[in-house]
Amino acid sequence: MSSSPAVSACPISAEVGDAAPPSPDTLAYSFTLPAGPVSSRIARAATQVALQAHGLEDMTEAAVQVVAELAACACRFTPDASVYVSLRFREGALRVILYDGHPRHSHPRLAAACDARRRAALRVLACVVRVCEGEWGFGEAREPGGGTRMWAVLPWRGARDFAAVGVGIGVEVRKG
Repeated sequence: MSSSPAVSACPISAEVGDAAPPSPDTLAYSFTLPAGPVSSRIARAATQVALQAHGLEDMTEAAVQVVAELAACACRFTPDASVYVSLRFREGALRVILYDGHPRHSHPRLAAACDARRRAALRVLACVVRVCEGEWGFGEAREPGGGTRMWAVLPWRGARDFAAVGVGIGVEVRKG
């Protein structure tokens, strides 16, 4: 028997040391969560780890709050067993998107009532995003499967500044 070199059809990846370290611009994660009470905690932990790995730990407090609020709302409204989360950092801002399986109501009054309930459930999110000078919203998901798409955009600068003012959000302090 002759010994011939082993040939593999599978490519061998570059050494780990050769890979560029994560940076803010490479933050791009998507994951599915079970639609249950623990999902908000899992979403917070995953977001914190992702931000730290990509050098964005200074925006963690605001981002974790936003992700937790969106996850809790999605889990409350979805009739499905899971919700989908997407985290992306682009053009100086963290973009958070959650999809749940709650379809848009065809009756206008029912749709308006449902939107009002969702908006009320996202009051804290609205305060955080406003302080960060970001944007948020929700609407019908255009992706296959339908449901609802909720999103928030947190500018890095605003999210960094959030920690300094975040404690007093929505609380009016009166002296005397």
